[in-house]
Amino acid sequence: MSGDATLKVACIQLCSVREVARNLEVVTSLLAKAAEAGARLMVLPENFAFMGGSEAQKRALVEDQADSSILKFLSQQAVIHGIAMIGGTLLLGGRDGKIRNACPVFDAGGNLIALYDKIHLFDMDYNGESYHESALIEAGDKPVTVTVEGFKIGLSICYDLRFPELYRRYVDAGCQLLVNVAAFTAITGRAHWQPLLRARAIENQCFMLASAQSGKHPDGRQTWGHSMIINPWGEVVEELAEGEGFICSELSMQKLDLVRASMPVLQHKKL
Repeated sequence: MSGDATLKVACIQLCSVREVARNLEVVTSLLAKAAEAGARLMVLPENFAFMGGSEAQKRALVEDQADSSILKFLSQQAVIHGIAMIGGTLLLGGRDGKIRNACPVFDAGGNLIALYDKIHLFDMDYNGESYHESALIEAGDKPVTVTVEGFKIGLSICYDLRFPELYRRYVDAGCQLLVNVAAFTAITGRAHWQPLLRARAIENQCFMLASAQSGKHPDGRQTWGHSMIINPWGEVVEELAEGEGFICSELSMQKLDLVRASMPVLQHKKL
């Protein structure tokens, strides 16, 4: 049993553009509103500070971890609101000329307590759309967990969602909460986003938080949105279909314990 901890969470949904200052202004406003609603853990989507643009524009935004302006911004926001923050993703310098797509986590004191590098890179050619993250991004190789107010959290980014082995690693490590920060395309999101999220919640009997990009971006890319909070029974308890905004819900460890006790799937697995 996991106890009686509760945690009010907020998933932020954005339609980020190329102008970093504009994106940070929107994030600042939404974080303040979510804090007013009582959220103690905020989750931003992938590419929250910059979306679209050429490879050269992306490379121009690459920062060193030690003096990253984006990390400083997130740290300050965590302190201002006294909240923990899963800060979407930002671009950090990698090896061999590549870039890291990294998800930072801050505690309520503004301390960087975890950094997860996207493991699975999105390469797709389908129906006229083409994406090849592996040409620019350096893949991570380590699952990362962090604990916030009694909830052990497993981190993932967008395309990671398609790989259930990662999430089973997390639940085997004791996680009760799974998080995916994403910029799912509309074409893949329409078909796969909700089924994948619900499957990860159901098979691992965990809460699932998903913060997404939503809308048409400057490079013409259309993202699916539909940020969600899903309970361990696989029910979507909160969803924001389109546009910028946020959703909130209070997670209950007792709810998770009840699901796991009534159908102890994790104890029944054989392989």
